[in-house]
Amino acid sequence: MDNHSYNFPSDCTPLTNCKSARKPAGSTVVNMGNAGKNPPKDYLIWSLCNTLYVNFCCLGFMALIYSIKARDQKTQGNLQMAQECSDKAKWYNILAAGWNMLIPLLAIVLLVLLLIHLGSSQGSFDFFGEDGFQNFMKLFSW
Repeated sequence: MDNHSYNFPSDCTPLTNCKSARKPAGSTVVNMGNAGKNPPKDYLIWSLCNTLYVNFCCLGFMALIYSIKARDQKTQGNLQMAQECSDKAKWYNILAAGWNMLIPLLAIVLLVLLLIHLGSSQGSFDFFGEDGFQNFMKLFSW
């Protein structure tokens, strides 16, 4: 049907308001969500690294759980819960990273102190001499 063959009602013509055939104009609301806010970070990669490396007291695993929860809540649109899970994942990652750095540092410090102590003992142990490594290994043999 083209425009020439269509008969408009007498009170409704093109490009004018047709009050009898149309409903009153309403408003349209478009929900854009949080357009100005950035979604919270989920720290998933950091959690994976902490889970795979040392993972003392399962802190890295706990961070991984909260990271996955934060990502799930973010995709569901619940940004408040996503922010809470993200904060918990961040703190578990900080604790896990601290432990992951502290344990090797303590091992290095203990090894250095052991070497200093064994090197300073008078005549009982010649660690820095010719037989030093063999004498050191005798400490660990039964």
